[in-house]
Amino acid sequence: MRIIPDSELIINSDGSVFHLHIKPEQLSDKIIMMGDPERVTLTASFFDTIECNIQSREFHTITGTYKGKRITAISHGIGPDNIDIVLTELDALANVDFNTREVKKGFKQLTMVRVGTSGGLQPYCPIGSYVVAAKSIGFDGVLNYYDGRNSITLNDFEAAFKKHVGWNPQHCAPYVIKADESLVEQVGHDMIKGVTISAIGFYGPQGRHVRIPLANPDLNSKIETFRFGEDMITNYEMESAPLAGLGRLMGHRAMTVCTIIANRLAGESNANYKGSIEDLIKKVLDRI
Repeated sequence: MRIIPDSELIINSDGSVFHLHIKPEQLSDKIIMMGDPERVTLTASFFDTIECNIQSREFHTITGTYKGKRITAISHGIGPDNIDIVLTELDALANVDFNTREVKKGFKQLTMVRVGTSGGLQPYCPIGSYVVAAKSIGFDGVLNYYDGRNSITLNDFEAAFKKHVGWNPQHCAPYVIKADESLVEQVGHDMIKGVTISAIGFYGPQGRHVRIPLANPDLNSKIETFRFGEDMITNYEMESAPLAGLGRLMGHRAMTVCTIIANRLAGESNANYKGSIEDLIKKVLDRI
């Protein structure tokens, strides 16, 4: 058995994992994830009991019970790089013995649902609708650093997308990944099933022009017209692809569902989306 070196997996002196600062016994196998630490507080307000409440940087974790189910709510902050941190540490909490630093013989599968906000790219994804990232296109490059990437990605879809948009080779190579199909049906059976882009940033990488001109100003218009079979790209966000991809590589069930707070085609947005995100959190808590 491989002994994982201290430098590869840092364990704090109190027995908690390095960034999240939670211990293995504080993690449930049902996890609801979100970017904003305050949304963890909102999610836990629906819990019947609370076991632990831990804050470390942007990572806020509360484990408790909801209608008899033990659930962990955790914030991952913004961006795909944080997903790499959070998923690796969650998987370690579930599947690494922190005393021996060996992978446990019995695999523990986690179920992870990310609840987020997003900008819609199609007219049938209006503000206030819920879109499940049944498939995701990762512009982030995170999955490209792990072995087995091509065995879980939709490579024909990826090739067609790169050809259609004239992919800039200076960008990270995109990858296309499916969320866990059974989880998508369990949580999002009555929601829009979409193809979601996970961008590497919020402004230029999503085609927003504030002061600095864009290197590829027509990329979004090409994205909006892309078709692969019956699939069209529905929305932009920043985390669904690395979540689904790393989840598959690790053997976990993972998916993202977003409430649409802006429609890029119409140029409209809604900064007061608390009600819709609260309703979506309740739905996920009931269905996870």
